[in-house]
Amino acid sequence: MKTLLKFLGVVVVIIAVVLGAFYIWKREELTRLSGVLSLFSEEKIVANFSNMDQVFEHQAFPTQSGPPSALPQGTPVALPPAADDWIVDRAVTALVVLKDGQIVFENYYLGTDAADLRINWSISKSYLSALFGVLLAEGVFDSIDDPVTKYAPDLATSAYANASIKDVLQMSSGVSFDEDYLDFFSDINQMGRVLAMGGSMDNFTIGQESSFTDPGTQWQYVSIDTHVIGMVIRGATGRNIHDLMNEKIIAPMGFEQSPYYLTDGFGTAFVLGGLNNTTRDNARFGQMFANGGQWNGQQIVPGDWVDASTAATANTAPGAIGYGYQWWIPHGSEPGQFLGRGIYGQYLYVDRVNNVVISTHGADRLFREPGVHAQNETMFRLIAESLN
Repeated sequence: MKTLLKFLGVVVVIIAVVLGAFYIWKREELTRLSGVLSLFSEEKIVANFSNMDQVFEHQAFPTQSGPPSALPQGTPVALPPAADDWIVDRAVTALVVLKDGQIVFENYYLGTDAADLRINWSISKSYLSALFGVLLAEGVFDSIDDPVTKYAPDLATSAYANASIKDVLQMSSGVSFDEDYLDFFSDINQMGRVLAMGGSMDNFTIGQESSFTDPGTQWQYVSIDTHVIGMVIRGATGRNIHDLMNEKIIAPMGFEQSPYYLTDGFGTAFVLGGLNNTTRDNARFGQMFANGGQWNGQQIVPGDWVDASTAATANTAPGAIGYGYQWWIPHGSEPGQFLGRGIYGQYLYVDRVNNVVISTHGADRLFREPGVHAQNETMFRLIAESLN
Protein backbone atom coordinates (compact mmCIF):
# COMPACT_ATOMS: atom_id res chain seq x y z
CA MET A 1 0.00 0.00 0.00
CA LYS A 2 2.81 2.40 0.88
CA THR A 3 4.41 1.65 -2.49
CA LEU A 4 1.15 2.45 -4.29
CA LEU A 5 0.70 5.72 -2.40
CA LYS A 6 4.29 6.65 -3.13
CA PHE A 7 3.73 5.91 -6.83
CA LEU A 8 0.54 7.97 -6.90
CA GLY A 9 2.36 10.81 -5.16
CA VAL A 10 5.05 10.77 -7.84
CA VAL A 11 2.38 10.76 -10.57
CA VAL A 12 0.65 13.77 -8.97
CA VAL A 13 3.94 15.64 -8.78
CA ILE A 14 4.72 14.84 -12.43
CA ILE A 15 1.26 15.99 -13.54
CA ALA A 16 1.63 19.19 -11.52
CA VAL A 17 5.04 19.87 -13.04
CA VAL A 18 3.74 19.20 -16.57
CA LEU A 19 0.71 21.44 -16.05
CA GLY A 20 2.90 24.14 -14.53
CA ALA A 21 5.33 23.97 -17.43
CA PHE A 22 2.44 24.12 -19.90
CA TYR A 23 1.01 27.16 -18.14
CA ILE A 24 4.37 28.94 -18.20
CA TRP A 25 4.80 28.05 -21.89
CA LYS A 26 1.30 29.16 -22.84
CA ARG A 27 0.70 31.72 -20.11
CA GLU A 28 0.16 34.66 -22.42
CA GLU A 29 -2.24 32.78 -24.70
CA LEU A 30 -4.18 31.35 -21.74
CA THR A 31 -4.41 34.79 -20.13
CA ARG A 32 -5.75 36.25 -23.36
CA LEU A 33 -8.23 33.42 -23.76
CA SER A 34 -9.45 33.96 -20.20
CA GLY A 35 -9.82 37.65 -20.98
CA VAL A 36 -11.81 36.91 -24.12
CA LEU A 37 -14.17 34.57 -22.29
CA SER A 38 -15.00 37.35 -19.78
CA LEU A 39 -14.76 40.21 -22.27
CA PHE A 40 -18.47 40.98 -22.32
CA SER A 41 -19.34 40.10 -18.73
CA GLU A 42 -21.52 42.60 -16.91
CA GLU A 43 -18.82 43.32 -14.33
CA LYS A 44 -15.97 43.85 -16.80
CA ILE A 45 -17.36 45.03 -20.12
CA VAL A 46 -17.01 48.79 -19.54
CA ALA A 47 -13.43 48.57 -18.30
CA ASN A 48 -12.50 45.99 -20.94
CA PHE A 49 -13.70 48.20 -23.78
CA SER A 50 -11.35 50.97 -22.58
CA ASN A 51 -8.40 48.59 -22.11
CA MET A 52 -8.45 46.14 -25.00
CA ASP A 53 -4.65 46.33 -25.19
CA GLN A 54 -4.57 44.39 -21.92
CA VAL A 55 -6.48 41.49 -23.48
CA PHE A 56 -5.24 41.23 -27.08
CA GLU A 57 -2.04 41.65 -28.98
CA HIS A 58 -2.00 45.13 -30.45
CA GLN A 59 0.03 47.71 -32.31
CA ALA A 60 -0.07 51.43 -31.63
CA PHE A 61 0.02 54.00 -34.37
CA PRO A 62 3.04 56.31 -34.44
CA THR A 63 2.88 59.14 -31.93
CA GLN A 64 1.14 62.05 -33.60
CA SER A 65 3.42 65.03 -34.24
CA GLY A 66 2.22 68.49 -33.40
CA PRO A 67 -0.95 69.56 -31.64
CA PRO A 68 -4.28 67.93 -32.49
CA SER A 69 -6.48 69.57 -35.05
CA ALA A 70 -9.04 72.02 -33.78
CA LEU A 71 -12.41 70.74 -32.67
CA PRO A 72 -14.02 74.00 -31.56
CA GLN A 73 -16.44 74.32 -28.68
CA GLY A 74 -19.82 75.60 -29.75
CA THR A 75 -22.72 76.82 -27.64
CA PRO A 76 -23.69 73.93 -25.33
CA VAL A 77 -27.12 72.44 -25.91
CA ALA A 78 -29.46 70.27 -23.87
CA LEU A 79 -30.37 66.95 -25.40
CA PRO A 80 -34.03 66.04 -25.93
CA PRO A 81 -35.58 64.80 -22.65
CA ALA A 82 -35.89 61.26 -23.99
CA ALA A 83 -32.10 61.05 -24.23
CA ASP A 84 -31.68 60.69 -20.45
CA ASP A 85 -33.39 57.31 -20.31
CA TRP A 86 -31.79 56.24 -23.60
CA ILE A 87 -28.29 56.86 -22.23
CA VAL A 88 -29.03 54.64 -19.23
CA ASP A 89 -30.96 51.94 -21.08
CA ARG A 90 -28.33 51.61 -23.80
CA ALA A 91 -25.35 51.73 -21.42
CA VAL A 92 -23.83 54.66 -23.32
CA THR A 93 -20.29 55.31 -22.12
CA ALA A 94 -19.42 58.35 -24.23
CA LEU A 95 -21.41 60.82 -26.31
CA VAL A 96 -20.05 63.66 -28.44
CA VAL A 97 -22.33 65.75 -30.63
CA LEU A 98 -21.08 68.18 -33.28
CA LYS A 99 -23.17 70.85 -34.98
CA ASP A 100 -21.54 72.71 -37.86
CA GLY A 101 -18.21 71.18 -36.84
CA GLN A 102 -18.37 72.41 -33.24
CA ILE A 103 -18.87 70.42 -30.05
CA VAL A 104 -22.27 71.27 -28.63
CA PHE A 105 -22.57 68.30 -26.28
CA GLU A 106 -19.98 66.03 -24.71
CA ASN A 107 -20.26 63.72 -21.74
CA TYR A 108 -18.85 60.44 -20.43
CA TYR A 109 -20.59 57.82 -18.34
CA LEU A 110 -20.02 54.65 -16.29
CA GLY A 111 -16.56 55.71 -15.22
CA THR A 112 -15.11 56.47 -18.66
CA ASP A 113 -13.50 59.73 -19.72
CA ALA A 114 -12.40 61.70 -22.76
CA ALA A 115 -8.91 60.19 -22.84
CA ASP A 116 -10.11 56.59 -23.12
CA LEU A 117 -9.09 54.75 -26.27
CA ARG A 118 -12.25 52.70 -26.68
CA ILE A 119 -12.87 49.79 -28.99
CA ASN A 120 -14.81 50.80 -32.11
CA TRP A 121 -15.74 47.29 -33.16
CA SER A 122 -17.29 47.57 -36.63
CA ILE A 123 -16.94 51.33 -36.93
CA SER A 124 -13.42 50.19 -37.82
CA LYS A 125 -14.86 48.93 -41.11
CA SER A 126 -15.82 52.47 -42.15
CA TYR A 127 -12.27 53.65 -41.51
CA LEU A 128 -10.93 50.89 -43.75
CA SER A 129 -13.40 51.86 -46.47
CA ALA A 130 -12.09 55.43 -46.33
CA LEU A 131 -8.52 54.19 -46.67
CA PHE A 132 -9.47 52.04 -49.64
CA GLY A 133 -11.10 55.05 -51.32
CA VAL A 134 -7.91 57.09 -50.93
CA LEU A 135 -5.78 54.30 -52.42
CA LEU A 136 -8.23 53.77 -55.27
CA ALA A 137 -7.95 57.45 -56.21
CA GLU A 138 -4.16 57.15 -56.11
CA GLY A 139 -4.29 54.40 -58.72
CA VAL A 140 -3.26 51.53 -56.44
CA PHE A 141 -6.19 49.52 -57.79
CA ASP A 142 -7.43 49.45 -61.35
CA SER A 143 -11.09 49.08 -60.39
CA ILE A 144 -13.35 48.00 -57.55
CA ASP A 145 -14.60 45.38 -59.98
CA ASP A 146 -11.20 43.66 -59.95
CA PRO A 147 -11.26 40.16 -58.44
CA VAL A 148 -9.88 40.04 -54.92
CA THR A 149 -7.45 37.33 -56.06
CA LYS A 150 -5.69 39.88 -58.28
CA TYR A 151 -4.20 41.40 -55.13
CA ALA A 152 -4.60 38.52 -52.65
CA PRO A 153 -3.83 35.41 -54.72
CA ASP A 154 -3.86 33.12 -51.66
CA LEU A 155 -7.65 33.45 -51.72
CA ALA A 156 -7.83 31.50 -55.00
CA THR A 157 -8.50 28.25 -53.13
CA SER A 158 -11.09 29.79 -50.81
CA ALA A 159 -14.76 30.69 -51.07
CA TYR A 160 -13.57 34.15 -52.19
CA ALA A 161 -12.09 32.82 -55.43
CA ASN A 162 -14.73 34.50 -57.62
CA ALA A 163 -15.51 37.57 -55.51
CA SER A 164 -14.71 41.11 -56.61
CA ILE A 165 -13.50 43.96 -54.42
CA LYS A 166 -16.93 45.55 -54.79
CA ASP A 167 -18.57 42.35 -53.54
CA VAL A 168 -16.62 42.42 -50.28
CA LEU A 169 -17.01 46.17 -49.86
CA GLN A 170 -20.78 45.66 -50.04
CA MET A 171 -20.87 42.51 -47.88
CA SER A 172 -22.08 40.56 -50.90
CA SER A 173 -19.39 37.90 -51.21
CA GLY A 174 -21.86 35.04 -50.78
CA VAL A 175 -19.48 33.37 -48.30
CA SER A 176 -21.15 31.29 -45.59
CA PHE A 177 -20.20 32.78 -42.23
CA ASP A 178 -22.16 32.64 -38.97
CA GLU A 179 -22.14 36.13 -37.44
CA ASP A 180 -24.00 35.17 -34.22
CA TYR A 181 -22.02 36.88 -31.46
CA LEU A 182 -23.95 35.03 -28.77
CA ASP A 183 -23.18 31.53 -30.09
CA PHE A 184 -19.88 30.27 -28.68
CA PHE A 185 -19.32 28.03 -31.72
CA SER A 186 -20.23 30.60 -34.39
CA ASP A 187 -17.71 31.56 -37.07
CA ILE A 188 -17.35 35.07 -35.70
CA ASN A 189 -16.48 33.74 -32.23
CA GLN A 190 -14.11 31.13 -33.66
CA MET A 191 -12.38 33.99 -35.43
CA GLY A 192 -12.17 35.87 -32.13
CA ARG A 193 -10.45 32.92 -30.51
CA VAL A 194 -7.98 32.71 -33.39
CA LEU A 195 -7.19 36.37 -32.73
CA ALA A 196 -6.90 35.86 -28.98
CA MET A 197 -4.65 32.83 -29.25
CA GLY A 198 -2.21 34.52 -31.63
CA GLY A 199 -3.27 32.61 -34.74
CA SER A 200 -3.31 33.88 -38.31
CA MET A 201 -6.35 35.82 -39.49
CA ASP A 202 -5.17 35.41 -43.07
CA ASN A 203 -5.05 31.63 -42.73
CA PHE A 204 -8.47 31.60 -41.08
CA THR A 205 -9.86 33.58 -44.03
CA ILE A 206 -8.15 31.43 -46.64
CA GLY A 207 -9.71 28.43 -44.91
CA GLN A 208 -13.27 29.60 -45.62
CA GLU A 209 -14.56 27.17 -48.22
CA SER A 210 -18.37 27.41 -48.22
CA SER A 211 -20.70 29.80 -50.06
CA PHE A 212 -24.46 30.13 -49.88
CA THR A 213 -24.81 32.02 -53.17
CA ASP A 214 -22.78 33.50 -56.01
CA PRO A 215 -20.80 36.66 -55.27
CA GLY A 216 -22.66 39.91 -55.90
CA THR A 217 -26.15 38.40 -55.89
CA GLN A 218 -27.22 38.83 -52.26
CA TRP A 219 -26.24 41.00 -49.32
CA GLN A 220 -25.43 39.30 -46.05
CA TYR A 221 -23.39 40.94 -43.33
CA VAL A 222 -20.27 38.84 -42.77
CA SER A 223 -17.43 40.64 -41.04
CA ILE A 224 -14.76 38.46 -42.59
CA ASP A 225 -15.42 40.26 -45.91
CA THR A 226 -13.70 43.26 -44.35
CA HIS A 227 -10.61 41.23 -43.56
CA VAL A 228 -10.44 40.41 -47.27
CA ILE A 229 -10.39 44.14 -48.03
CA GLY A 230 -7.42 44.39 -45.71
CA MET A 231 -5.70 41.50 -47.50
CA VAL A 232 -6.33 43.23 -50.84
CA ILE A 233 -4.85 46.51 -49.59
CA ARG A 234 -1.80 44.80 -48.12
CA GLY A 235 -1.31 42.73 -51.26
CA ALA A 236 -1.56 45.73 -53.56
CA THR A 237 0.74 48.00 -51.55
CA GLY A 238 3.13 45.62 -49.79
CA ARG A 239 2.52 47.66 -46.63
CA ASN A 240 0.65 47.12 -43.38
CA ILE A 241 -2.65 48.79 -42.58
CA HIS A 242 -1.28 50.68 -39.54
CA ASP A 243 1.21 52.65 -41.61
CA LEU A 244 -1.20 53.32 -44.44
CA MET A 245 -4.05 54.38 -42.15
CA ASN A 246 -1.74 56.69 -40.24
CA GLU A 247 -0.24 58.22 -43.40
CA LYS A 248 -3.49 58.71 -45.30
CA ILE A 249 -6.10 59.36 -42.59
CA ILE A 250 -4.98 59.68 -38.97
CA ALA A 251 -1.93 61.96 -39.22
CA PRO A 252 -3.41 64.35 -41.83
CA MET A 253 -6.50 64.73 -39.64
CA GLY A 254 -4.50 65.49 -36.51
CA PHE A 255 -6.08 63.02 -34.12
CA GLU A 256 -5.66 64.04 -30.50
CA GLN A 257 -4.42 60.61 -29.41
CA SER A 258 -2.63 57.86 -31.31
CA PRO A 259 -5.04 54.98 -31.87
CA TYR A 260 -4.09 51.33 -31.83
CA TYR A 261 -5.24 48.23 -33.67
CA LEU A 262 -5.76 44.83 -32.16
CA THR A 263 -3.66 42.35 -34.14
CA ASP A 264 -3.30 38.65 -34.64
CA GLY A 265 -0.13 36.80 -33.70
CA PHE A 266 1.53 37.88 -36.95
CA GLY A 267 1.01 41.63 -36.45
CA THR A 268 -1.87 41.78 -38.92
CA ALA A 269 -4.40 44.46 -38.00
CA PHE A 270 -7.86 43.30 -36.98
CA VAL A 271 -9.37 45.69 -39.49
CA LEU A 272 -12.94 44.49 -39.20
CA GLY A 273 -13.30 45.57 -35.59
CA GLY A 274 -10.02 46.30 -33.83
CA LEU A 275 -9.46 50.06 -34.09
CA ASN A 276 -9.34 51.79 -30.69
CA ASN A 277 -9.49 55.57 -30.38
CA THR A 278 -11.22 58.39 -28.55
CA THR A 279 -14.84 59.32 -29.04
CA ARG A 280 -13.79 62.83 -30.04
CA ASP A 281 -11.47 61.49 -32.74
CA ASN A 282 -14.34 59.43 -34.13
CA ALA A 283 -16.30 62.68 -34.23
CA ARG A 284 -13.46 64.28 -36.22
CA PHE A 285 -13.58 61.40 -38.69
CA GLY A 286 -17.35 61.72 -39.01
CA GLN A 287 -17.14 65.47 -39.54
CA MET A 288 -14.58 64.93 -42.28
CA PHE A 289 -17.15 62.79 -44.07
CA ALA A 290 -19.84 65.39 -43.38
CA ASN A 291 -17.49 67.88 -45.10
CA GLY A 292 -17.33 65.72 -48.21
CA GLY A 293 -13.94 64.27 -47.27
CA GLN A 294 -12.29 67.58 -46.33
CA TRP A 295 -10.62 68.46 -43.03
CA ASN A 296 -8.89 71.74 -42.23
CA GLY A 297 -8.78 72.69 -45.90
CA GLN A 298 -7.26 69.38 -47.01
CA GLN A 299 -9.04 66.75 -49.07
CA ILE A 300 -8.46 63.62 -46.96
CA VAL A 301 -10.88 61.25 -48.73
CA PRO A 302 -12.01 61.92 -52.32
CA GLY A 303 -15.45 63.50 -52.40
CA ASP A 304 -16.75 61.03 -54.96
CA TRP A 305 -15.74 58.15 -52.68
CA VAL A 306 -17.57 59.76 -49.75
CA ASP A 307 -20.71 59.90 -51.89
CA ALA A 308 -20.32 56.42 -53.37
CA SER A 309 -19.40 54.62 -50.17
CA THR A 310 -22.29 56.09 -48.16
CA ALA A 311 -25.02 55.43 -50.76
CA ALA A 312 -27.31 52.42 -50.32
CA THR A 313 -26.04 50.41 -53.28
CA ALA A 314 -25.82 46.91 -51.80
CA ASN A 315 -28.51 44.40 -52.69
CA THR A 316 -30.26 44.41 -49.30
CA ALA A 317 -33.83 43.22 -48.79
CA PRO A 318 -36.58 45.70 -49.84
CA GLY A 319 -37.49 48.03 -46.98
CA ALA A 320 -34.50 46.94 -44.90
CA ILE A 321 -31.61 49.09 -43.73
CA GLY A 322 -29.34 50.05 -46.61
CA TYR A 323 -25.66 49.36 -47.01
CA GLY A 324 -22.90 50.94 -49.05
CA TYR A 325 -19.17 50.31 -48.89
CA GLN A 326 -18.81 49.48 -45.18
CA TRP A 327 -21.32 52.15 -44.12
CA TRP A 328 -24.97 51.69 -43.07
CA ILE A 329 -27.83 53.79 -44.42
CA PRO A 330 -30.87 53.66 -42.10
CA HIS A 331 -34.27 53.06 -43.65
CA GLY A 332 -35.98 56.37 -44.46
CA SER A 333 -32.77 58.39 -44.48
CA GLU A 334 -32.25 61.30 -46.83
CA PRO A 335 -29.15 61.29 -49.03
CA GLY A 336 -26.20 62.25 -46.83
CA GLN A 337 -27.48 60.53 -43.70
CA PHE A 338 -25.54 57.37 -42.82
CA LEU A 339 -23.69 55.69 -39.98
CA GLY A 340 -20.95 53.34 -38.90
CA ARG A 341 -21.92 50.97 -36.15
CA GLY A 342 -20.37 48.29 -34.00
CA ILE A 343 -21.60 45.68 -31.58
CA TYR A 344 -22.48 46.63 -28.01
CA GLY A 345 -23.49 50.17 -28.93
CA GLN A 346 -20.70 51.83 -30.91
CA TYR A 347 -22.05 54.40 -33.40
CA LEU A 348 -20.85 57.17 -35.66
CA TYR A 349 -23.89 58.96 -37.10
CA VAL A 350 -23.32 61.47 -39.87
CA ASP A 351 -26.10 63.80 -41.03
CA ARG A 352 -24.88 65.98 -43.88
CA VAL A 353 -28.37 67.44 -44.29
CA ASN A 354 -28.30 69.08 -40.85
CA ASN A 355 -24.48 69.12 -40.53
CA VAL A 356 -24.61 67.06 -37.36
CA VAL A 357 -22.23 64.30 -36.26
CA ILE A 358 -22.95 62.06 -33.29
CA SER A 359 -20.17 59.85 -31.94
CA THR A 360 -20.99 57.30 -29.26
CA HIS A 361 -19.32 54.44 -27.49
CA GLY A 362 -21.23 52.00 -25.35
CA ALA A 363 -21.34 48.75 -23.42
CA ASP A 364 -24.87 47.68 -24.29
CA ARG A 365 -25.16 43.97 -23.57
CA LEU A 366 -28.73 44.05 -24.94
CA PHE A 367 -27.71 45.43 -28.34
CA ARG A 368 -29.15 42.40 -30.14
CA GLU A 369 -32.62 42.78 -28.63
CA PRO A 370 -35.35 43.45 -31.22
CA GLY A 371 -35.78 47.15 -31.97
CA VAL A 372 -32.59 48.37 -30.30
CA HIS A 373 -30.85 49.50 -33.51
CA ALA A 374 -34.04 51.26 -34.64
CA GLN A 375 -34.33 52.95 -31.24
CA ASN A 376 -30.77 54.22 -31.52
CA GLU A 377 -31.29 55.53 -35.05
CA THR A 378 -34.47 57.30 -33.92
CA MET A 379 -32.56 58.95 -31.08
CA PHE A 380 -29.83 60.14 -33.43
CA ARG A 381 -32.41 61.70 -35.74
CA LEU A 382 -34.16 63.30 -32.78
CA ILE A 383 -30.93 64.84 -31.52
CA ALA A 384 -29.92 66.04 -35.01
CA GLU A 385 -33.30 67.62 -35.71
CA SER A 386 -33.41 69.27 -32.27
CA LEU A 387 -30.30 71.29 -33.20
CA ASN A 388 -31.93 73.15 -36.10
